[in-house]
Amino acid sequence: MTSDFDCDLLVVGLGPVGAVLAALAQSQGVSVIVVERAPTPFPLPRAAVFDHEIMRIFQMIGVAERIAPLCRAPERYQFHTACGQVLLDFENAKVGPFGWAETYALHQPAVEEVLRNRLYELGVRVQTGVAFERLVQDPDGVTVGVTDNGTSREIRARYLVGCDGSWSPVREALGITLDDYNFDEPWLVLDTIIDEPGDLPIVCQQICDPKRPVTHMAMSGKRFRWEFMIKPGETAEDMLDEARIRELLAPWGCADRIEIERKAVYRFHALVAKRWRDGRVLLAGDAAHQMPPFAGQGMCSGIRDSANLAWKIAAIVRGDAEDAVLDSYQQEREPHVRAIIGTAIAMGQIVCLLDETAAAERNRDMLARKSSGAQDVSVLYPDLTGGHLTDTAFAGALFPQPVSEDGERLDSLFGFEAVLIARSAVDPAGTSVRTFSLDSPELRKFAEPIDVWLTKAGADAVLIRPDRHVFGTGEAAALLGAWTELAHRKIAA
Repeated sequence: MTSDFDCDLLVVGLGPVGAVLAALAQSQGVSVIVVERAPTPFPLPRAAVFDHEIMRIFQMIGVAERIAPLCRAPERYQFHTACGQVLLDFENAKVGPFGWAETYALHQPAVEEVLRNRLYELGVRVQTGVAFERLVQDPDGVTVGVTDNGTSREIRARYLVGCDGSWSPVREALGITLDDYNFDEPWLVLDTIIDEPGDLPIVCQQICDPKRPVTHMAMSGKRFRWEFMIKPGETAEDMLDEARIRELLAPWGCADRIEIERKAVYRFHALVAKRWRDGRVLLAGDAAHQMPPFAGQGMCSGIRDSANLAWKIAAIVRGDAEDAVLDSYQQEREPHVRAIIGTAIAMGQIVCLLDETAAAERNRDMLARKSSGAQDVSVLYPDLTGGHLTDTAFAGALFPQPVSEDGERLDSLFGFEAVLIARSAVDPAGTSVRTFSLDSPELRKFAEPIDVWLTKAGADAVLIRPDRHVFGTGEAAALLGAWTELAHRKIAA
């Protein structure tokens, strides 16, 4: 830092994506300012679920143990026919290979409160009621014009990341357009509180009823969510009417004991920005991509963006990497996002079928495949490819996080550095990589599952990036050399 800059990183937008990016970057020595147009946090729920990878990122910034009690880990996620037959069934492992349950239902305002409190603890400069207006780039940084309670001022930063939502003013300022998948569905979303749930199912359900597709989710605590598809000819005003809502809820037998916390009509979209980087300005979260909610991956994908960006910006600021490393951001994240969008659309096409004859045929076909052990949709997402990775076994995969018998998780040893684990001791001289040998005392609790993983990879060593994705496997010295070489490329491949 020099006196010419107010911060290394300016984050525009303080939803979960912006908050996680700010926390990760500040924790790695980056000076961060966050600006948020709204003067106070949004008080109502939006995102419904997140997964094990996101809880692992929460663990990295020191808030997983605070967030876990605010969430519910549902037993399964099921797609039903109108008469209750199960078309798709996804079990939620309580502790999966990455150290946490596969899925968590959340109350977003409570999670955001934890994240904001963590930003204050870390010393992030949070500025609310401050609206982004414009930006000007030069070879060294970005000058950003903002309005602060009616007064115009400027912030000078080395990098800017727009985490400012689907209508992103940062994206608009850059003139970046969107690829549209032409998946556009209107739904009524109800967030409710029920003191006595009675016989309401405590699961996540998609009810594939051609008369009215419905989503039902048991959220955290006493909260439940319903989503009702709006059919052709129906209007948002009609669906938001109190009498109409009570009619929609009547089959669930809870309309007389329910408190409606939020009602809103949303159009589910599938969109991807054509460019995620313009010089020193980048996009993350809904500013870069939007997806239907059927896979529960909207917020997750944005937080993965933050984890990918934070360590790269930190490495540049510290002098451990060249600016070109940021070219790997879209290379790595866009294919992953597009794969998830494909899954979400496939799920949505199953759910949103309104033709009764076609729905009956869908049910017959899916039930027949399910009876033979097949399932039409997988929620296993691809590894990262290209970008800041080697061409070796398991490169781009998320490295597992074993949990010891006394409850310790592997990542607690790692901090925020890249980590090399080898079968024997290695000298990391000249690199920014932290090294462990498989027989070191620190790894004793985790040595067996890591040894099994290395054997499966056919490797003596693995180098793990700060975002916990595998950089590469093979021989230790070669991995360290490749890490340094890629980080200091002047021009990205």
